[in-house]
Amino acid sequence: RWSRKNIVMLTQFLAMLQAFALAAIVFFHLATIPLLIILSLMRGMINVFDMPTRQAFVFEMVDNDSDIPNAVALNSMLFNMARFLGPSIAGFVIAYTGEAACFFMNGISFLAVIFALYAMKITRPPAIRQTGSILAGIKAGLKYSFEFTPIRTILIYTAITSFFATPYLVLMPVFAKVILHGDSRTLGFLMAAIGTGAFVGAAILARRKSVRGLENLIIIASVIFAAGIIGFSFSTNLWLSLCLIVLPGFGVMVQMASVNIILQTIVDDDKRGRVLSLHTMSFIGMVPFGNLLAGIVAEHIGAPKTLLFSGFFSIAAMLMFLKQLPEIRRLIEPIYLKKEVIEESLNAASIMETQAKD
Repeated sequence: RWSRKNIVMLTQFLAMLQAFALAAIVFFHLATIPLLIILSLMRGMINVFDMPTRQAFVFEMVDNDSDIPNAVALNSMLFNMARFLGPSIAGFVIAYTGEAACFFMNGISFLAVIFALYAMKITRPPAIRQTGSILAGIKAGLKYSFEFTPIRTILIYTAITSFFATPYLVLMPVFAKVILHGDSRTLGFLMAAIGTGAFVGAAILARRKSVRGLENLIIIASVIFAAGIIGFSFSTNLWLSLCLIVLPGFGVMVQMASVNIILQTIVDDDKRGRVLSLHTMSFIGMVPFGNLLAGIVAEHIGAPKTLLFSGFFSIAAMLMFLKQLPEIRRLIEPIYLKKEVIEESLNAASIMETQAKD
């Protein structure tokens, strides 16, 4: 309906203003809880438009459909690098310059993104613009998503995983202090280990030559996540915990990036934004509620048992996905072939192998 590039530029501009507003109220000592809530709501509303549009925009940045898996994987890798490195850098900046300078530097960083987007030349033809009402478009997107088995299954799987499994991050401070008897450095080590797992998972996906088999990779990643989180829930040794917590970081990264790649590949381009909005809602939107539930449950039965149940729910979501896997394969293979994604990817891989032998 609207240019994705322009929407992303607008959301980045608004996010920059929000960061500068935070810097100003902290610098002038005007921070109050209601004001912080308003600014947090503002950032949440910006993300509602930014995240699905940015994901859909990745599709427009590549000229060849066979490059979509690599592009999405690289996007996920950068997202997770920023997700884990950002707080570490922020902690260093806050320690030496204070919170206001940190928020101000965050605001300045958006300028680089805005200028990069402005300079970007998009060669892929834009999707056909919708002319109907917004409500009709939303209904069409919902109907399309939930009547098509692969998309419906992926959205449900993502929602279950995000609600019950992903909130393990919110319990890391408890494990660092209470279970492992550490301090802020212990928490930093745990988060670094999770980030390492996520980075490795994204790097592996970025090197894949074909989308074929990603549905199997989701199953494998779910098992790895569950094994890691269940093992971590029993560990009271720091080094063993650091080794085990790498697995959930890897598993979540591979699960979510694989899901994104499949969705980006099989969805009709004119419905891409709506489907990815639903995916963002099932992924990002469920996490706060999962965090709340994890905190309540941990208060009653303890953090280790809470993570143990998270691992079991991850297995349950995996079994649900596994049950639908034959039907998913049957429906997505023709789409891959129609878009020549599989054939072009395999041909590219064959050429690279031949060149390597020569």
